[in-house]
Amino acid sequence: MATNPLEIDRRSGFCRPNSTFYSKRKPIPLPPNPSLDVTTFISSHSHRGSTAFVDASSGLHISFPELWRSVESLASRLSATGIRKGDVVLLLSPNSISFPVVCLAVMSLGAVITTTNPLNTASEIAKQIADSKPVLAFTTPDLAPKLAAAASGLPLVLIEDAASPSSSRADGNNRSAPKAKIITTLREMIANGPEASGSRVRQRVDQNDTATLLYSSGTTGASKGVVSSHRNLIAMVQTVLNRFNLDEEGGHRFLCTVPMFHIYGLAAFATGLLAAGATIVVLSKFDLHEMFASIAKYRATYLPLVPPILVAMVNNADQIRARYDLSSLHSVLSGGAPLSREVIEGFVERYPAVRILQGYGLTESAGVGASTDSLEESRRYGTAGLLSPSMEARIVNPDSGAALGVNRTGELWLRGPTIMKGYFSNAEATASTLDSEGWLRTGDLCYFDDDGFIFVVDRLKELIKYKGYQVPPAELEALLLTHPDVADAAVIPFPDKEVGQFPMAYVARKAGRELSETAVMDFVARQVAPYKRIRRVAFIASIPKNPSGKILRKDLIKLATSKL
Repeated sequence: MATNPLEIDRRSGFCRPNSTFYSKRKPIPLPPNPSLDVTTFISSHSHRGSTAFVDASSGLHISFPELWRSVESLASRLSATGIRKGDVVLLLSPNSISFPVVCLAVMSLGAVITTTNPLNTASEIAKQIADSKPVLAFTTPDLAPKLAAAASGLPLVLIEDAASPSSSRADGNNRSAPKAKIITTLREMIANGPEASGSRVRQRVDQNDTATLLYSSGTTGASKGVVSSHRNLIAMVQTVLNRFNLDEEGGHRFLCTVPMFHIYGLAAFATGLLAAGATIVVLSKFDLHEMFASIAKYRATYLPLVPPILVAMVNNADQIRARYDLSSLHSVLSGGAPLSREVIEGFVERYPAVRILQGYGLTESAGVGASTDSLEESRRYGTAGLLSPSMEARIVNPDSGAALGVNRTGELWLRGPTIMKGYFSNAEATASTLDSEGWLRTGDLCYFDDDGFIFVVDRLKELIKYKGYQVPPAELEALLLTHPDVADAAVIPFPDKEVGQFPMAYVARKAGRELSETAVMDFVARQVAPYKRIRRVAFIASIPKNPSGKILRKDLIKLATSKL
C-alpha cells in the first residue's frame, strides 16, 4: 500500500514510489467479523424490495421471505443428508429461479458450489467432476442423462420445472434418465426442510473458507477450478451495491440474460443484487424476442448484454422500438469487449433515455476489475473503465518485469479483496498466475490514461511475434473495421519460417460490397509500421465468436493452418 496518500496522483491514481495504480472510487466497507458466510451477509441486508425472482416465461415469482425460507429449508435438508463444510456440490442447470436457492443454501453450510455449462459434453463434464470431486449434484430432468453419462454413481437431486405437478417426481427408474442415481427432488427437499432444521449441523464458516469453484480457461491454457472465498464474494456484493446505488433508488428490475453458471451471472444475479432488494427477471435461455418482450412485460430497468446484441439494437432500432415498449429501460450493462465510439453514439442517438455502462472482470477476480458507471465515463471511447473500488493495479513489462507508469502498455496485474485464493489442486498454475504478494496476472495487455481509465489493448498470449516485434491483433482489427466495405474482421498469427509469424486477416464483407485481398492489405499498409502489415487475407461469411462476443481465434488459426 502507498504509505502517503499525497504520493498518489489524484488524476490518474498512480503512485510513483511503488508503481501502483489505486482506485479513484470510494473504498468498499468489508465486515470485520471473520465468521461470516456470503449467504448470511446477503440475507442480513435491509432493503425495500418485495419480489426477488420472476420466471420470465411463466410469470412465477419468489418473494424475498419465500426465498430465504427456501434457502434455510434446503440447507437444513442438505445438512441432514450429510453435506458438510468443504464438500463440493455440482449444479448443472440452465437459468432458473431455483438456481440461486441451491447456490445460497450450499454456501450457507460452508459447502462449495461448482457450476458447469449445460452445453458442455458428457466428457467435458466428466473432467470437471474428476477434478472437483462433488459428493452431490443438482440438475434438471433434461440434463440428468448427460450427468449420468459423465458420472453414473453421483447422487442427483432433480430441479423440476416449478409449473410441473409434484406427482412427476423422478426416481432411479425414470425413463428420461435410466442410469441416473436420482435420490430426490429439490421441491421435496425444500418441503421437508423444516422438519430437518432441528438436526442441522451448524459448523462455523469463516470469510476465508471456499465458497465457489468455477471453472475457467484462466489467463492461459486448459480449464482450471477458480477457488473463491466467502470474503471474495462479500467484496463482490459490496462492489455491486456501490456501483448501482440501488438502496437509494429502489424498485429496480434486472433482466438476467447472462448464464448464472458464469461468474457474471452468479455474482450479480444469483447473489449480489439480492442484497439491494432488486427484482431479477430470469430468462431460462437467451432469445432476442423474449428479451425485448420481457422488458416490456415486467418493466425491466436494467439490461445486461454483450456487444453483438447492443450492435443489433443499434442496427435494428426502428423495428425494435415499433414492436416493443422499452420505455422502462434505464441502463444497459455491456461486458466482454469495449464499445467503439460509433456503437456508443449510435445507441445514444436511438435510445436517448438509456445510459450505457461497461465492465471488465475475470472469473479469477469474481467478475470485478474495472467499470464505467455513467454515460460520461463510457464516452471515454474504448475504455474498460476506472478501477473498481478497493482494487489496485500495476502495468508490468512482460519481458523485463518492470512496473510501468501512465500511458505505458504492459500486462495488467490486479490486487484486491475479490481476487481468488488460487486454482484448485493446481499449485503450478496458481504460482504462474498469483504472486506471493497477491497480484493476479490477468494476461491482458493494457494501459492507464492520464485520468485513470484502463484501455485493454490485447491478450498477452494472442500477440503476433513478427521478427521479434509484437503485433496486437486488436489494433489491426480496429483499423480494419474503419474500412467502409468491412462488416467485421479478425486478425490471427500465421506461421512463417523466415519471420516466425505474420498477421493474417479474416474479413467479413458488407452485403453487396466487392473488396479484394490486395485492397485490404494496401488499406492497412498505408496506416501502420511495416512489421504490422497484413500479409494474408481470407474472406469469410461471419467471424466466429463466443457468447460474450470474443473472437474465437483458435478456430480461425486452425482453419488457416489446416491446409499447410
